[in-house]
Amino acid sequence: MANKRLDMRNILQLLRLYTQGVSKLQISRQLGLSRNTVKKYIESFHQNSFTYQELSGLSNEDLEELFDGQIKAVPEKNIVLESLFPTIEKELKRVGVTRQLLWEEYRENHPNGYSYSQFCYHYQNWRGKLKPSMHMHHKAGDKVFVDYTGKKLSVIDQSTGEVCEVEVFVSVLGASGLTFVEATRTQNKEDFMGSLVKMLDYYQGVPSAIVTDNLRTAVKKSDKYEPLVTEYLLDFASHYATTILPTRAYHPKDKALVENAVRIIYTRIFAPLRKEEFFTIEALNDAILPLLEKHNTMSFKGRKYSRLDLFNEIEKEALSFLPVNPYQLKGFAKATVHKSSHVYLNKDKHYYSVPFIYMGKKVLIIYSKTTVEIYHGQRIIASHQRDYSKYLYTTNNEHMPTSHQFVAEWNPERFIQWGASVGEFCKSFIIQILDKKQHPEQSYKSCTGVLSLANKVGNDRLNNACKRAMDYEKINYPIIKSILEKGLEFIDEDPAIEDKEIPKHNNIRGKEYYK
Repeated sequence: MANKRLDMRNILQLLRLYTQGVSKLQISRQLGLSRNTVKKYIESFHQNSFTYQELSGLSNEDLEELFDGQIKAVPEKNIVLESLFPTIEKELKRVGVTRQLLWEEYRENHPNGYSYSQFCYHYQNWRGKLKPSMHMHHKAGDKVFVDYTGKKLSVIDQSTGEVCEVEVFVSVLGASGLTFVEATRTQNKEDFMGSLVKMLDYYQGVPSAIVTDNLRTAVKKSDKYEPLVTEYLLDFASHYATTILPTRAYHPKDKALVENAVRIIYTRIFAPLRKEEFFTIEALNDAILPLLEKHNTMSFKGRKYSRLDLFNEIEKEALSFLPVNPYQLKGFAKATVHKSSHVYLNKDKHYYSVPFIYMGKKVLIIYSKTTVEIYHGQRIIASHQRDYSKYLYTTNNEHMPTSHQFVAEWNPERFIQWGASVGEFCKSFIIQILDKKQHPEQSYKSCTGVLSLANKVGNDRLNNACKRAMDYEKINYPIIKSILEKGLEFIDEDPAIEDKEIPKHNNIRGKEYYK
């Protein structure tokens, strides 16, 4: 009878009678059990230090785990092996450590211990009792899982009194379970990338891979085998030398760890904050931080160590170092290289030079707050300091073809000085040309054309032509040339020549018009 498994209802009835003062002999007779069986269950009852009321509230599975394992005779070597399991569990999270290796070390210290198959069997049973839902082993420093909670926290708008729901970002390291939580306004790329940066700063290192859900800011197109990740996240991964691993659609087990963490966060962070009011995101995050620290320092159920203990012991040293320079969120734009060897960044309305051999090619512009990098395929072909000046040019002289490099040797001040040497009106005319919003090369060529006329007609005639030309709406080289060809620069009264009457350069019909 002692080896027969009792129904949990009989165990509860046995204990109820015992707590009511019924003797062991009477219990044995009333329930039809041997006195030894009754004695063992009563001894087990005292060892557990539970009251009858507490035991009556447990499920049959919990009662079976509590009593059945203690009633059966447990071999001494099993007790010794189970005492090693917490250490074995930690060691298995280290890179390169296997059960075979740990079993060999176990047999060296315990030659009469269990075989490898029994070693694995007892270990699996031990893990199943403590954390039955855990099926995946995660190596230290291998992965961090990130997601947003389904439920939201809230912030009150001080100006309107409106209660605004905010997103809550959660991440969990695979091996230690160390958790990071942050509230953000939205799930857009700025907030999402910002949370990733703060997450890695919190962990003080970088795991080998970041496992994300199929967020719009993370994945362009989900796919079972090769999901398409956004440029922003790929650039982030490149900066931190890590890998992005989106979860498969409709495969909840891929993100079971972070989803379980979210459920715990609801209890340990959301619930304590439910009655408090916050007027800024910063105040909300300040309130989250101590609750998060409490969660990370709380011991695992059935273990004597916490997430933070496990992180400091096995995972912190397995993370890669953070880069020296902090990550800056970048923008992406596609462009075609102009014939001027420049590309146009529409965000700033500014032009940046690239090597002339890429004229007409499609390129990718990646820009941050301080730099602009231009890529052709996977190769970077130009890099500049970002300039927010509208309609201006940032040019590297080496990018220009040899036949056009002379332009880089000129600057506005040089042309203004050249014009001043001709006359005051010529100087003013040159300034007006340079003030026009056009490509510098076009402006410089127009100035060169005007100033070179001094070699043919002299400084006085050119200066007077410039004086007359400034009366017209169009300020360019053809107007000066037309005025000089007809000698209009010496006429005291203007002939009221309209723009349409001024011939273009080398226009025969225009020349005949003035004959």
